[in-house]
Amino acid sequence: MRSRAVAVGGMVALAVGVARVVGRMRRRRPAVEKVAQELRTPLLYLLPEAPSGRPPRRSPWLERLANRAIARRGAHPQTFAAGDDAPGQPGVGGFVYRPAGRPAGAVLWIHGGGMITGFAAINHTAATRMARELGLVVATVDYRLAPEHPFPAALDDCMTALRWLHDNAARLGVDPARIAVGGESAGGGLAAMVAQRAHDEGLPVAFQVLVYPMLDDRTALRDPGHRGEFVWTPSYNRQAWEWFLGHPVREEESRPYAAAARRGDLTGLPPAWIGVGELDLFHDEDVAYARRLEEAGVPVELVVVPGMAHAMDMLPAPSMRAFRDSWLRALRAGLAD
Repeated sequence: MRSRAVAVGGMVALAVGVARVVGRMRRRRPAVEKVAQELRTPLLYLLPEAPSGRPPRRSPWLERLANRAIARRGAHPQTFAAGDDAPGQPGVGGFVYRPAGRPAGAVLWIHGGGMITGFAAINHTAATRMARELGLVVATVDYRLAPEHPFPAALDDCMTALRWLHDNAARLGVDPARIAVGGESAGGGLAAMVAQRAHDEGLPVAFQVLVYPMLDDRTALRDPGHRGEFVWTPSYNRQAWEWFLGHPVREEESRPYAAAARRGDLTGLPPAWIGVGELDLFHDEDVAYARRLEEAGVPVELVVVPGMAHAMDMLPAPSMRAFRDSWLRALRAGLAD
């Protein structure tokens, strides 16, 4: 009798589980159907439904695993350390990838993660490709994360890494006039901040690559409509900005560079490539920033992909390959001009 009861209980639990999965698929279907056909991976049904609460944080064990995976592939990018000799400035580290021949330039590539998670090693594939296909020296930086280190810690670290590239340009074989900045998501937002601050401080930046960049904290105050239903949601965005800024999101923010979209005068900033998906939470802020750059006389290429949600360029779909190829071409051209 007991074994029969256990069997019945197992069947009931299975039925309940199946019912929950079916219910989730039905609820998620309207959102999934907005996604371009070639991007409709089954994983979309497994993502949390409108997740609320705290977004994911940095995982030390995952970072160690990523570094070991890089080593197992036989790839050993050089590490760098910068800023140790600056009074009151903590050291900043990261990886340096060098091309086989004479460098065509260099790029500081900044990882994503809402400025609250992530690490330099997650950009290994992209950095390797930039070094191999574009002939660039690529520096990736492990910047400090919020909430433990709120603004301006991450920006200070990225600026330290950019100065390191300039200070070591001769040793790396790089023309200082051919150094770019770039990144994806929060890394794109930080790259835009770096471009602004470097301009103000007279540190040359030739080009900026902003891949679905996180530019405007005020997006957290607005109705997202049908955007932000996958990966990076409105609740994640609000919490990340509050941790990064060190206070609740509000209409007023007087600190320069705290959010790239808040800068009033964009005149004189380096040419840019900006790409974002139609369904991305950052769509409106990215398109608005591109238009403002244009109005300020800054050359900018804007790519908006229909039916693409946040970070979907990780998928092997043809449109996502074209998206990645687009910013690679733009970066090559931006450093060649």
